[in-house]
Amino acid sequence: MHQKKKLKEAEKPNQVAISLIGEPTLYPHLPELIECYKNLGFTTFLVTNVLNRPPKSYWDRILESLKLLGDSESRTVLRLTLIKGLNMDEKAIEGFDRLIRVAEPDYIEAKAYMFLGYSRLRLKAENMPEHRDVLEFSRILARRGYEILDESEQSRVCLLRL
Repeated sequence: MHQKKKLKEAEKPNQVAISLIGEPTLYPHLPELIECYKNLGFTTFLVTNVLNRPPKSYWDRILESLKLLGDSESRTVLRLTLIKGLNMDEKAIEGFDRLIRVAEPDYIEAKAYMFLGYSRLRLKAENMPEHRDVLEFSRILARRGYEILDESEQSRVCLLRL
């Protein structure tokens, strides 16, 4: 019985993930696309890479996207993909904190990088943080006024909010 219910749900999707190769927030018609989905009754999930190191020419546009996120009436989640040896030190935490405060998301998801896909061409398996590393990062971030709401060891993720 459960499988039939799931099949019926799958036949009538009501959620869409907007995720492009590159940075989807740079797509000039993104607001119209999201509005179109909203008018059709869809929940949108925007997957963005705005906290990675963008080319300097995009930085202003990325900051503007973060500000718009803060103005959104939708529930927002900002994911921090944590890469061991690259963006988990105190200086990185300070930078993440500044950007999070610009975006003012409802939730922050601190998630371990996984050694998959094209990232394997530039990173190593050793760059994957263990869950204890993600938890320690989240605890340090929490000292800046955040609250750890939940965690999943299996997924190597912590959910926080300001």
